[in-house]
Amino acid sequence: MSLSAATLKPYLTSFNLAKLFTQELGWDKYSREKTPPPLTVVVGSRTYALRGIAVKRGVQVFECPGDADGKLLDYPTRRLVEKEVTKSAAEHLIVFTDAAKTAQVWQWVKRVPGQPAAYREVFWRKGQSAEALAQKLGTVSVALSEDEALDLVGTVTRLKDAFDRDKVTKKFFDHFHKEHGKFLAFITGVVSMGDRAWYASLMLNRLMFVYFIQKKGFLDGDRHYLRNRLATVRERNVKFHNFYRAFLMKLFREGFGRRADERAFGPELAKLIGNVPYLNGGLFDLHELEAANADLDIPDEAFARLFAFFDQYDWHLDSRALAKNNEINPDVLGHIFEKFVNQKQMGAYYTKEDITDYIGKNTIIPRLFDAAKPHCEIAFAPGSALWRLLADSPDRYLYAAVRHGVNVPLPPHIERGILDVAQRGGWNKLADEGFRLPTETWREHVARRQRCLAVRARLAAGEVHAINDLITLNLDIRQFASDAIAGCEGPELLRAFYKAVQEITVLDPTCGSGAFLFAALNILQPLYDACLDRMAAFVADADPKAFTDFRLTLKEAEAHPSRDYFVLKSIVVRNLYGVDIMAEAVEICKLRLFLKLVAQVETVEHLEPLPDIDFNIRAGNTLVGFATRADAQKAFAGRLDFGELGPIEKDANELARLFRLFQEYQTSLQDGTLALNFSKADLRASLGRLRSSLDAALADVYGIDPDDAAAFAAWRASHQPFHWFAEFH
Repeated sequence: MSLSAATLKPYLTSFNLAKLFTQELGWDKYSREKTPPPLTVVVGSRTYALRGIAVKRGVQVFECPGDADGKLLDYPTRRLVEKEVTKSAAEHLIVFTDAAKTAQVWQWVKRVPGQPAAYREVFWRKGQSAEALAQKLGTVSVALSEDEALDLVGTVTRLKDAFDRDKVTKKFFDHFHKEHGKFLAFITGVVSMGDRAWYASLMLNRLMFVYFIQKKGFLDGDRHYLRNRLATVRERNVKFHNFYRAFLMKLFREGFGRRADERAFGPELAKLIGNVPYLNGGLFDLHELEAANADLDIPDEAFARLFAFFDQYDWHLDSRALAKNNEINPDVLGHIFEKFVNQKQMGAYYTKEDITDYIGKNTIIPRLFDAAKPHCEIAFAPGSALWRLLADSPDRYLYAAVRHGVNVPLPPHIERGILDVAQRGGWNKLADEGFRLPTETWREHVARRQRCLAVRARLAAGEVHAINDLITLNLDIRQFASDAIAGCEGPELLRAFYKAVQEITVLDPTCGSGAFLFAALNILQPLYDACLDRMAAFVADADPKAFTDFRLTLKEAEAHPSRDYFVLKSIVVRNLYGVDIMAEAVEICKLRLFLKLVAQVETVEHLEPLPDIDFNIRAGNTLVGFATRADAQKAFAGRLDFGELGPIEKDANELARLFRLFQEYQTSLQDGTLALNFSKADLRASLGRLRSSLDAALADVYGIDPDDAAAFAAWRASHQPFHWFAEFH
């Protein structure tokens, strides 16, 4: 059923959501007779009374009021409220509202076994178009003719279609590709066609980032900041010359790149740029193409055309699903890149989330357990409380699909065939409803049942006490890892897990736009959360002087806009590393990570400087060079400049020290901007020295004389972007 924005808007503006559902969407009235009483949930020290709005086949819709000041609940609190609601209402939709009746957040949660909950939210504010929300709610509307046949599964499916539809269409990709080409043609002052294409991608990435944050109102409170500033500059073109040189580059370098009290603006330019946040992060630093091409320029017409294209879309800096062809969220950027690349020529193919999740969890989590074990050996011994988790609740770690229909007695004619092969005549037929997975025959169901019962018996008997066995047995390794941390009986095991979580490094040598790195981030985030939750539990009932390390960590987390921001920033800085031969891929990957962080912030006042991850995510050719110290040692065999006391080993150790220091500045509670800048300069200088030495050695391996300057330079140029020294970072 279609629902027009004009029909929807009166209900939204009056906040009469109950009538919206019952009179327009065909849902049933929420009543005490048909459903449980309105929910009361406790989050921290505050109690929230959720008002029932409507119900349909067991799916309940609630309205949640604002905080003590009447303001809309922030994102972390909304998540906590939703978790409490789930305990009483498994399938639900929550509409968060404020006391002033100016804003709503419609929240639905996608749950997939073995994966963290995915929160999908749609914002609506007074004065805003209701078109996008009308599109979504039209999907969950129920016509009278459909009502009788609709069941719980059908209702949930409608919610999923409304709030979790990945609908980035070919139209957008074609339009983006066209605009990229047009923008590239405007660029002057760069001779190489390849460099012009690279710079066009860089500028589009920067401008898309700005579009996301301006839509949050983070740029001088103006949700059309770039478009309006371009119009102003063009009106004053005598004084400002052009938008690119006189405004945009100054916004990038001075506005986003320096704190407000460090900016060297004249009064007129300061007024034009307005109140913008210090972003840092490297995204807006002077780029190597800008440094190498002093005459680089882009006329105003290029930006006017590009902004007209961007303004056709709604830019949402959150994880909302896309209901319309003109909605853009950060996840789209990865898809844009993968579609934009010539896949046959570059060998670039997008890896779907189910694959990245499977590979990621079954490599990262075992590595975490292996890293934690030496710091608390007794906790990993067979029969310990850690492995008793499997014995005490075996079904908790068997996926729902594996358990489906297993506890229901088999029909007699199927049961007889288990022992008597001659009576298996009907086993190739589709299994009955309640037993089968989609398309599953009786033969397949019986095989799955027997496998499930055998694994369940092994778990209950305490036979599984190695993390790799969870992979072999296809158990829910993510759930087990979270439970293992949440159930730490002693602080030593918790410290071991937290140290392992902080120190693990995940390197994707062909990262593309970051598919595997985002999978790793999604795997590590709940493990960080579990560690922090358990730390808080230890601290809560302890002597004020006990667990000082836990208290310090919790204090550090509280100093950030939200715990999610602290956790994600820690992962981005400490855990994730990527390399790709395409510079455009590296920039998209960094951009997506930055947007993931900014998405955790509700107000510009809480926006922190972004971490600098130029040394985490880099362009390079991983097929050329030294991947390990052993490779370098082999190349340097018999030479005096390698070894414990040799200059190369010293340079490598110094580089490692500087990189650790650089990471410390990134995650420190102190304002270390100046120290961070010096640290980055030292790090680059150290990396340059090591690179020169190793390049010369590698040239020898390839039969190139490093003393022949011309031959050496040509050899290096032929491998650009050149190799990346993984172990020395």
